[in-house]
Amino acid sequence: MQVLQVQLEVGADPAEVGRARRWARSRLVGSGIRDDEPLAETLILLISELVTNAVVHTGCPAVLRMLFGSTGAPGNAGTVRVEVADTSCRPPQQRHAEGEDTGGRGLELVDGLADRWGWQPEGAGKRIWCEVDRSIPLIQVQMQPGAHGVHGAGVQSAVPCETGGCDAVREPGAAYEPSHAVTRHA
Repeated sequence: MQVLQVQLEVGADPAEVGRARRWARSRLVGSGIRDDEPLAETLILLISELVTNAVVHTGCPAVLRMLFGSTGAPGNAGTVRVEVADTSCRPPQQRHAEGEDTGGRGLELVDGLADRWGWQPEGAGKRIWCEVDRSIPLIQVQMQPGAHGVHGAGVQSAVPCETGGCDAVREPGAAYEPSHAVTRHA
């Protein structure tokens, strides 16, 4: 199996999300995924959500990685894996936005669009990942203008681990899971 990995360091500024999207688009084209393919749009949305979550909820820099895998078998285009690593040990929390809420839909979108996703501890922080199989038809999603990557008032921020330790940012009684993965079944 052949794997191509590319990565980008992302600063703690929300403006970095746009830079990450532009960088990812150029890498997708370089890997043979045309900019006008539904797969490209899905991957850019996933990247936007994961990078936004890392930057907004941790206030720390992050590293965006894209891995392009191919088994080399005829008709199998492989899998694209997106990973975002940050220095906060706080586990991701899937929220359920209602009505006109401007935030809280990021991990719901990831859950709905990715074939698999999860997270795991990495060093003093964590890595959140998702995978999209290139040979499986994608679900088309129509977004309202300005709806993705927007986090409004009421978004809970994580306190970086360095400022109070992991126990300081966890909800009372919440367990720190060593890994978590979700697989979407058609």
